[in-house]
Amino acid sequence: MKLSVITVVYNNDKTISEAINSVLSQNYDEIEYIIIDGASRDNTLTIIKEYQSRISKFVSEPDTGLYDAMNKGVRLATGDVIGILNSDDMYQDRNVISDIMYQFNNDEKVDLVYGDLVYVKQDDTNKIVRNWRSIKYYPNFFEDGNVPPHPSLFVKTEVYKESGLFNLDFKLAADYEFMLRIFKKHSFKSKYINRIIIRMRLGGATNQSFRNIWRQNVEILRAWNTNELRVPFLLMPLRLFKRIIQFIY
Repeated sequence: MKLSVITVVYNNDKTISEAINSVLSQNYDEIEYIIIDGASRDNTLTIIKEYQSRISKFVSEPDTGLYDAMNKGVRLATGDVIGILNSDDMYQDRNVISDIMYQFNNDEKVDLVYGDLVYVKQDDTNKIVRNWRSIKYYPNFFEDGNVPPHPSLFVKTEVYKESGLFNLDFKLAADYEFMLRIFKKHSFKSKYINRIIIRMRLGGATNQSFRNIWRQNVEILRAWNTNELRVPFLLMPLRLFKRIIQFIY
C-alpha cells in the first residue's frame, strides 16, 4: 500500500528541514511526500528546494489557512492512506510509517490508525513537556473528553472521499470536527497502537492566546451540532481534566 504524507507550511524556515528529514528517513518504501506552502516569504522555499528531487509534489501559493492547505494536499494525494505531518513536528523514529502501514496491511477492514504524541520544547525537542497518551476508541470516547491526537492519525483515502474534507467553516477546530465526523458519525473502523508517533513542538496557533483557546472550545461545541450530535453535558470539564493529566503523566 502507498502512503501519502502531507506537510503544510508557511514561513517556517526554522524547523521545516527537521520535518522533511523525518519523512525522508522513514524505512517504508512506498511514500508519496507532498508539501503545500502558503507562499512563504522567508527562507522556507529555499530550504524545500534543496530536497525537491525527493519530494513527490510541491505547491507554493496563497491559501486561506491551515485547513485549506491540508485540503489541497488531500486532493493531490494518490496514496491508499494519508497522513499529515505539521512543519513543526517530526516522527518519533524511522520505523513509525512501517508500524502504521503494518496495521493497514494486516487488516484490510481498518480505515483509521492513530497512536500517541508528545509535546516537546521549541528549542529542545528531547525535552518532553506534555504526554498525550491516547486509548482504544469506544462508543463514548468523545463524550468522555477524549480525542485522538490528530497529527498521529492516518486515514484511508476512501474515508475522505466518503465523509468529506476539512470543514473550512472551522478556523481552529476543523481537525476535531473532522475526527468527530469520521469516528463517531460515520463509525469507520479504527485501530489504536500504543506507541509514540509524533514529537510536536509546544505552541501551536490555538495555544497562542486565551482568545484562541476560547474560540476553539466554541468551535468544538459547534462541531457536535454540525454533525447532528448531542453535546455531552460534561464535555468541557472532562476535556480540561484530560489535558491536565497529560502534563502530569
